[in-house]
This record gives sequence, structure tokens and C-alpha cells, in this order.
Amino acid sequence: MLKAGKLFPIVAIVGMGLLAYQNSFRGPFVFDDRPAILENPTIRHLWPVWRALAPPHKGSTTVEGRPILNLSLAINYACGGTRVWGYHALNLTIHILAGLTLLGIVRRTLRQPPLRQRFGVAAVPLALVIAVIWVVHPLQTESVTYVIQRAESMMALFYLLTLYGVIRGAESDSPNTWYVLSVVSCLFGMASKEVMVSAPVIVLLYDRTFLAGSFAEACRRRWRVYMGLAATWIPLGWLVITSGNRGGAAGLGTRMAWPAYAKTQFLAIVHYLRLAVWPRPLAFDYGTGSAVAFGQVLPGAIIVTALLIGTVVAIKRWPSVGFLGAWFFAILAPSSSVVPVVTEIIAEHRMYLPLAAVIAGVVLGGFEIGKRLFDERQGAALGYFASGSVVILFTFLTFARNRDYRSEISIWRDTVAKMPRSERARYNLGHVLVDGGRVAEGITEFEQALVIEPNNADAHNNLGAAMALQGRESEAIEQYQEALRIRPNYAEAHNDFGAALARMGRVEEAIKEYQEALRIKTDFAEAHNNFGVALLREGRVTEAIEQGEEAVRQDPGMATAHHNLANALFEKGDIAEAVKEYERAVELRPEYAEAHNNLGTALMRLGQVAEAITQYEEALRIRPDYARAEANLKKARAKAAE
Repeated sequence: MLKAGKLFPIVAIVGMGLLAYQNSFRGPFVFDDRPAILENPTIRHLWPVWRALAPPHKGSTTVEGRPILNLSLAINYACGGTRVWGYHALNLTIHILAGLTLLGIVRRTLRQPPLRQRFGVAAVPLALVIAVIWVVHPLQTESVTYVIQRAESMMALFYLLTLYGVIRGAESDSPNTWYVLSVVSCLFGMASKEVMVSAPVIVLLYDRTFLAGSFAEACRRRWRVYMGLAATWIPLGWLVITSGNRGGAAGLGTRMAWPAYAKTQFLAIVHYLRLAVWPRPLAFDYGTGSAVAFGQVLPGAIIVTALLIGTVVAIKRWPSVGFLGAWFFAILAPSSSVVPVVTEIIAEHRMYLPLAAVIAGVVLGGFEIGKRLFDERQGAALGYFASGSVVILFTFLTFARNRDYRSEISIWRDTVAKMPRSERARYNLGHVLVDGGRVAEGITEFEQALVIEPNNADAHNNLGAAMALQGRESEAIEQYQEALRIRPNYAEAHNDFGAALARMGRVEEAIKEYQEALRIKTDFAEAHNNFGVALLREGRVTEAIEQGEEAVRQDPGMATAHHNLANALFEKGDIAEAVKEYERAVELRPEYAEAHNNLGTALMRLGQVAEAITQYEEALRIRPDYARAEANLKKARAKAAE
């Protein structure tokens, strides 16, 4: 049983984590949460487990090539479907566990021979201060409150456990269990996010710096461990190759040249360091623009180069300090060096684990300065006051930042306010405004995005869709055509263009657009559905049924696809099968008035008059002005009265 003195740091970390993130549980799924969670069929079942360990290949989806991340989402889905609070709860649990592991690592490190004389007596309070500040730091919110960025926090937990296992093993009389924990954690981390690649090297550097005293001695004592850790690079390499460099979103072969990306990263790293000290303003999305002007890059290049040189020198002369620098740069290197990540030029979640080195450096440096300037009592009092003030301030700022995640509109409004020249922020704000029924406001944001970047095909396409909602079909078609001029193989634009043509009665032209959309994207459920509707209008019933069946196979949860397939089956005369599809449609969407009405009509054809009346009444409850349902209800009641 833990003594009170040992229990307090654990309670403090758990308690402060819960306090800082208590208002994060109601935040909705946003942005990349949709394809990774809401549109991810591989998380719908936990068994057989290999399905959950095989995330979809959709191109730049956050789960792609990350089976352990995908499995964690499947566990969430098995426990609570798409109820978002459960995903937030697991995210926070991972974050707190990472904080507790960091506490253990720092406490044990400060008691190692190289640091024992300076910090050994104060190892517990210093480790607690570092871990608590890390847990409540506002810069961590993106990795905790934004659900799918669990990729970062989960990888970090496994990274920390990999190091912790080696530390405990080196101190244990029976080390094998700890070493197995280390290697397994490293493997799981590699399958969570590619940033884990540096873990074997950092663990070896830690061993040389704090445990063995030299690389040769570290390898002599624990060569089997390092063979195991190095072996985890093999599955990582396989995952990277099979995911196609994350669907073309990352790698040297992307549309962004590596020199332009690398120059931007000088500014990004300086920005991360500034946010580590003063975490305001925080931005959800920084867009995709890169810095190209020499004057823009030079100050950041000087600072980062100086820090890199200082790290290399320190590894040799002041190994403990050098380790902190190596930790910072090695973990950032996969995403913040020369390999372009075109979807995220700058991202705050990248600082999740590197932040630990910055905080540790500041806290331990402050402790050393305090010892030299003040006596023991004064230094302790000042240290507790300073650290307590920082924890309180950061907890408040984290709580405030979590409020920005209370809705999709609020997080994108906040992003636009901070990044007004980001066409992606405006485009995404427009998208969520339209989804929320605020079509006119959404159109304004799409137009602003196109002022910033006229060749944004997504903005053109979504502007067209918003105009169509206002009945401005001719203008919508112009936007779809412009989107296709910019990006000819844009399946969604072909589909939306086809839908607009169909609404204008140009069904043959619409069919051609649907066919093109399906040539580009064969598993496009919405296009199969729309194609089926168009075929039914042309009297091609058998083909319409085929397209409807393919739509529901690709997306079993699409109520409109079940409804439209039912219409085709009804037209064919297969009434019993049509009833099944109508029933599935209203099961998926209980407020689907048209499906209730058509189900009533199908039931009437089967002679089930009482059941049909119930469906017509339900359609009218949902839409009291639904004239067709009202007429059908009168006929059904008359039939029942005969």
C-alpha cells in the first residue's frame, strides 16, 4: 500500500488533470474526427481484432497506417458508439497516465549518479512540478481535447513507457519484465504514430547519459534490449510503406518541395518555444502556406541552428543538458525538419512530448539559480510560490482554451480570428456554418476563402453546394465547373454537379457526372445513391436497384440510400423487400417523413391498412404540412372504414 508521501504526487497529477479538462467532455467531433471516427467502418467491431487493426486507406486519414490508434477507437465505439464523452474520457486518461509516467521518469532520473548531488534531495517535488505543469499546460489541449490527436498523446505514452521500462529494468534485480514492457511499448508506439521512430535512439542516449556512462557500456549491459527496440523499426517501415506515406500527405514525394517546408520549420520551432513559455494565442489550424522569403526565415534559422549546435556540444560536455536538447529535437524531427507534412505545416500537437524537455529545463534551471541566490527556506518558499502560480495560471488557460472546442463553429471562428489570412480556416468555418443551417454566413466564408486563394477547389465546390441550398442552381453549377477546372479528378464535385443537373431536369447529363465520380472513386456511396435515383427517373429500374444496393453496401448507415433503394424495389413490384428497406431507413432516421409516407404506401399495397395509417400519421407529425401524406392518410382511413 502506498504511503501518503508517495500517494500525494499521484493524486496531485490526477486531480489537476481532471480540473484543467473538466469542461472538455462535451466538445463535439471536429475536422479529422469525421473521417477517422464517424466515417471509419473498421472501428465498428472489436472482433475479430485484426479488422480493428486494419485502418482504412482513404488517403491522409489520421488513422491510416496506425493500427493501435485505430484499435483504441474501436474500443471506444464498442463501449459507447459515437457518444463523444467516452472518447474524451479515454483521451484524458491517456494524458494523465503519460503525466504519471513522466513523473516517475523525472524522479528516478534526478536520483541517478550524474544528478543526485544537485537534485536528489528535491527529486520528488521537482518531478511533481515538472509533471503537473506538463499536464495542465495549455499547449497540450490540441492533443487531449481534439479527439483524433490521441495519435500524439498515445504515442507519447508509449514513448515514455519505453524509457521507463529501461530505467526500472536497470535498477531491478529481475529486469526482464521491465525490458519486455519497454520493447512492447516501443512496438505499440510505432503502431500509433511515426514520430515514435526516435525512441530507440533516445533510450540509448539516456542510458549512456544517466545509467551506463558510455554507449559501449550501455550496449554491453543491455544489447538484447536495444536489439528488440531496433527491431520495432521493421513494422514501422512496413506501416509507412503500405500506407503510401499517409496517402501522399507526408514524404519527400509530395506536392511541397522539402526546402520550402524546411525553411518554414525554423519559424515553427521558434513559435513552439514561444508557446511553451507563453501559450497564447493558440490556433487550431495554421493553414498550408510556407515561408519563402529569406528575411522571414533568417531569425528563426539563427535561433534553431544555435540551439542545435548547443545541443551537440552539450551532449559531449554537459550530457544531462544535451539530453534535454536531443529529446526536444529528436521527437520534433520527423514532422518538423525536411520531410514535408503538407496537410499541417505547423501543428501545436507536435509539441506534446518535446514540451517535457522545455519544462524540465526551465524548472531545473530555476532551481539551480534559486539555490545560488537565496538560502534554503527562501528558495523553497519562492519555488513553491512560482510553481504554484504557473500551475494555477496554466490550469485556467487550459480551461479557457477548452471552451473554444465547445462546438465546431466556435473552434473555427476562433481559428479565423487568429489566422484571418488562412483560406482553409475560412473554408472550414463556412462548411460547419452551412451544416448548422446558417447558409448565408457559410457562403460569406467560402467567398472570403476564395479571395485569399482563388484556386481552392474545395471552397468552390462547397460554395456551389451552399448556393444550391438557396435555390441558386445556375450559380452553383458555375462553382462546380470551376472546382473541376482546378481539379478534374474531384469525385465529390462531379457528384454535386450531377445532383444540380438532375434537379434542373438534365438527367442524362447528371448520369454522366455520376459515372465520372464513380470512375474516380468506386466506393463513393453518395454517388451510387444519386446515380440510382437518376436511373430510376429514366425508367432503368434494374440498374437503379443495382446502384442502390451498392450504395447501402458501401454505407449501411445512409438512410437516404435505403429509402431510394426501396423506391426502386417498389417500382419493380417487389413490395415486401421495399418495406424492409423503408423500415431500415426510418430506423436509421426516425424523423424521415418521406420514408414514413412511402412505407405507408407500401404497407397499403400489402393490405396492412392499420400499419399504413400509423406511418402516414408519423409522417404528418414530423411534417404537418406534408400534403401527400395527408391525402394518403385520408384514403387509408376510408379504406379502413369500409
